[in-house]
Amino acid sequence: MHTIIEKSKEHYEKTIEFLKSDIGSLRTGRISPSLVEKILIESYGTSSELLQLAAISSPEPQTIAIKPWDKSILKDIERALQSSDLNVNPVVDGDMVRLNFPSLTEESRKELVKILHKKLEEARIALRSQREKIKEDVVSLEKSKEITEDDRFQALKDLDTMTKDYNEKIKEVGQDKEKEIMTI
Repeated sequence: MHTIIEKSKEHYEKTIEFLKSDIGSLRTGRISPSLVEKILIESYGTSSELLQLAAISSPEPQTIAIKPWDKSILKDIERALQSSDLNVNPVVDGDMVRLNFPSLTEESRKELVKILHKKLEEARIALRSQREKIKEDVVSLEKSKEITEDDRFQALKDLDTMTKDYNEKIKEVGQDKEKEIMTI
């Protein structure tokens, strides 16, 4: 019976991993290259993520340096960064692009925390919907006489315990990120 619960654990793990990557792009006190890695660049007649086209580093706490492997796409990178929602102007500096971010204000930090809480709630909703799907599967197994009533109760108990554990993980991830955002 525990096979259903074990299989669902993979979906729960994917939800946590997606959450971590999603909130990884939220800006904190120190600028991270992950802010720009997923920006799509139109070059060579196709769209590619910036991470695939350039070396991205953060030489200073408020700066990101982007050095494309092919200097001919420098203008494409600059154009994509200007049209992104970063609200910062890229500066072409020889064979690289620099992004200088202003320091976060208290108000902008609070806005980022609101966005963080929204993303955390989306992850909780994903867990709940997955839980409901698994619960329906367990009940249908009992109706088709593949498992006993006791097995169903045990499976649902295990499912609730696992869901509670993953909700705690979401809470921990959120608290860590919130502390990171609010640290000056």
